[in-house]
Amino acid sequence: MVDAPVSRVTWPQFHRLINSAYPPIDVFEDIADPADWGLLTSAESKTNPRLSETIGKLDLVPLDRRVGGEGASYVMAPFTHCSPDRPGRFHDGTFGAFYAGESFETALFETVYHAGQFCAATDELPGWIADMRQLIGHIDKRLTDIRGEGFDELLDPDDYTASQAFARQIVNQGGDGIVFPSVRNRGGECFAAFYPDVMGIPHQARHISYHWDGERIDMIKDLSDGNKVYEIAL
Repeated sequence: MVDAPVSRVTWPQFHRLINSAYPPIDVFEDIADPADWGLLTSAESKTNPRLSETIGKLDLVPLDRRVGGEGASYVMAPFTHCSPDRPGRFHDGTFGAFYAGESFETALFETVYHAGQFCAATDELPGWIADMRQLIGHIDKRLTDIRGEGFDELLDPDDYTASQAFARQIVNQGGDGIVFPSVRNRGGECFAAFYPDVMGIPHQARHISYHWDGERIDMIKDLSDGNKVYEIAL
């Protein structure tokens, strides 16, 4: 397996874009003590069978690594709602990952690529296809660092086989996450965190919308700033 150094990653801000269609999960937001979640959800699910579906697979997150309170849904959901049907570069769906970039532009280009792939696969008609939330938080953590030379196989634009195997290795060794160069925004950087407590709970910033022209995501609309429209140059 690939060997990589561990570096301290200190970003006053990280940026993540998520689909606005997913509302906050009440138990993560309202019940501040994660130790209470299991008992409460077990009791309530007996009368509300949809509760388990909403919360996801809570047992995938160790108790001592859960976070609660306002905004906790943003960092808990990627771990409790992971699935082999929705893998990523550094997770295969049997465990989750929280991805973010060092800038809005990096987060934008990373998500624009994947949104475009989805639209192409589903023959989406041209139009405004998704409303997104910008999340901003901070991170100060030691992460496995593959920003140097010798990690090209882990950064393949299309094949995640090696990177997922590498991520499993890091998780099994007790690592908190991986920091890596952005594949979609040259010069940008990203991290993939393997537990909700690796980064600070983010707050919501802008609302934006993506436009699909039939071939690619070509524009975004800033819904938080008078619906200003910006072209995306690839």
